[in-house]
Parts: sequence; structure tokens; C-alpha cells
Amino acid sequence: MFQKWHLFTPGPVPVAPEVLLAGARPTPHHRLPEFSAVLSEIREDLQYLFQTRRPVFFFASSGTGAMEAAVANLFSPGERVLVVRGGKFGERWGEIAEAYGLQPVYLDIPWGEAVSPEAVERALSENPGVAAILLQAHETSTGVKHPVREVAEVAHRAGALVVVDAISALGVYPLPMDEWGLDVVVAGSQKSLALPPGLSFVALSERAWERVEKAESPRYYFDLRREWKAYQKETTAYTPAVSLLLSLRESLQLIRKIGLERLFAHYALVSRACREGVLALGLEIFPRVPCEALTMVKLPEGVDGGALTRLLRKRYGVVLAGGQGQLKGKVVRITHMGHQSPLEGVLALSALEVGLSELGWPVKIGAGVARALEIIREHAEEVYA
Repeated sequence: MFQKWHLFTPGPVPVAPEVLLAGARPTPHHRLPEFSAVLSEIREDLQYLFQTRRPVFFFASSGTGAMEAAVANLFSPGERVLVVRGGKFGERWGEIAEAYGLQPVYLDIPWGEAVSPEAVERALSENPGVAAILLQAHETSTGVKHPVREVAEVAHRAGALVVVDAISALGVYPLPMDEWGLDVVVAGSQKSLALPPGLSFVALSERAWERVEKAESPRYYFDLRREWKAYQKETTAYTPAVSLLLSLRESLQLIRKIGLERLFAHYALVSRACREGVLALGLEIFPRVPCEALTMVKLPEGVDGGALTRLLRKRYGVVLAGGQGQLKGKVVRITHMGHQSPLEGVLALSALEVGLSELGWPVKIGAGVARALEIIREHAEEVYA
């Protein structure tokens, strides 16, 4: 009766009412000229979001589908790729590469640390003939932000492509595909696009597209050659997720209205406010180089992350994400993505304070909230004016 859900997980994220309502409209037929006009509008706005002049393709799948599409369309069995592995989603790049018969070379880094361009350069020099580097823009399972631009420069000097999982990074901070020379960028709908799950996206540079025509890996639904033929006719190769695309159009229009620069400033502010609030409580931020999409809180000894997230969910309707893999029970993650105001991050902090207190950790109630509010008050006018 009293409970209202507050979602702070790194996907799905809160969705704006107008975006949800757009998807609830009567479903149009996807082969009519009217829907082709919708597709044309969506594709133009996706290029704005990806900051590219190249085509952006989409599929009815989770972001993992776009990751698989990248591997299937770029490489042939037996080719070598360098996989940056420092979390659950770096591991996923490797699993997909192995499934397609590639020979992944793993650059393992400790969970919580960002890969260094120097380490990438050494790995490439020790493994000549690597076709591409596969990495995350940031690793959602650890909260780490990787130096994508610098890695891309290293890759290009070695003649390798750079393939970036930006599923929870695109639209959160600058990742200009063309300017930085990113060869492949993949994304998903349930992150910064603030949509329900079910859409994935992939954009390829001209260099990457040259490999699409030559790759020998099997592909059917994720065949970008088929999609490109349909793209040129203002349609799709197969039946698209029509209702989700109507919501996507609305979401992209909102992003256009806000503007990327202001959107990036929003995420920078709310993530900083949350991090400083966490530090004011005497807690630690887990990653050394944190991303702006979420705040990962290292829990104190004796506090079980599973117990904390269950308490907050059941008693207060506040849904935080726990840790994955080796971090299970040791951290909680507070997302800043989706349809959130800056003050909703303060709500997440207040829930964290209350939950820790109820589990017996000596937290100073209000300390984190007060610090976060100071940061927001100091910078809100320049971001939201």
C-alpha cells in the first residue's frame, strides 16, 4: 500500500512516461512508407547520438546481440583478437569470440582498475597479427571507465581495429565515434537511452565495414550485409521491434532537445554528487577510475550486500544492484542512468544510509545526503539553467 518502487539498477532503468506512452500507441505495419519515415528519423538521430556519419544498425535483442553481431560480421574463425578482461562483460567479449572460433588473447586486469594504453601496446607487440581490440567503454560490473580514446590510438598504430562495448556508456559521457576513430561501437536500449530492454545497436567505421564483406563466420539474423541492403531501402531485413522503435524515436527526440553537452554535464554532476556523498559516509568507491553511469560502493566489513539490497527493496522499494562474480556481496551499485532528476540520486544515498544503519553499521545519518546536496546546489544552475 505504501510502497513505491525506485529503480537504481544499471539496466533496466527508469523510463520517462512519454517514452512509454509512445510505445503504447497502435502498432503500425513495418513495411508501409509511413513507418519508413519513422526509421529514417530514428537513424538520423542515432547518428547524432553516436556522433558519426556512418549508418547505425539495430536489432531486436539485448546489447549482447550487438556484441555478437560485431564478432560475427568482422572476423573469421582462427583470427586473433585482444580482449581486455577486467570484469563480467570483458569476459563476455572473450566468450563470444571463443564461440565463433576466434583465438582471443586475454589482457587480464584486476577488477576495479582501468586498462592502461601501455599495457595494450605491450600486448599488441607481443602478439603480432591481432585483428582487433575488444573492450568496454566502461565495465559495468566494476564501475571502471577505460581510456577508450588512448586505446584506439594505440590500436590504430598497430593496424588493429578497436571494438567498443558502449552499452552503458553511450549518451553518458563523450564517445565521439568518428572523431576518436572508433571502428565499432555497440549499445543497448535499457541503459542511457532510457528505454525498456529489447533493442541493440551497432555502428561500424569504413575500415570495419571492409572486413564485413570478407568475414567467413556464420551469420543470419545478425548479418549486417542484409541489414545494409534494407537500410538503403528505408526498411529492415526482418520484422523489427516496432513498439520499441516508437519509444526509441521519442527518447532520441528528448536527447536532441536536451543536447549531448548538457546530458553529459548532467551525468557528470549526479555521479560526482553521489560519489562525494558516499565518501562523506566514510565508505569507499570501488573502482580507481569511476565512470559516470553508476556509483559502485565498497561495503564495509561485516555488511552483506545481498542482505542490504533485500532490505532496501522489501522495506523501502529502493532497488540497488549488487555485485557480480567475485564482487558478489561486497559492493552495491547505484545507477545514474535513465529518467532521473539529480535529487533522485540523493534518495538512493538516503536509502543507503538507512539500510546500513539498520544492519548495524555506525553510519552518521544525513552526512552523505548533505554532501551530495552541497554539490548539486553549487553546480545545478550551470547544468540545468
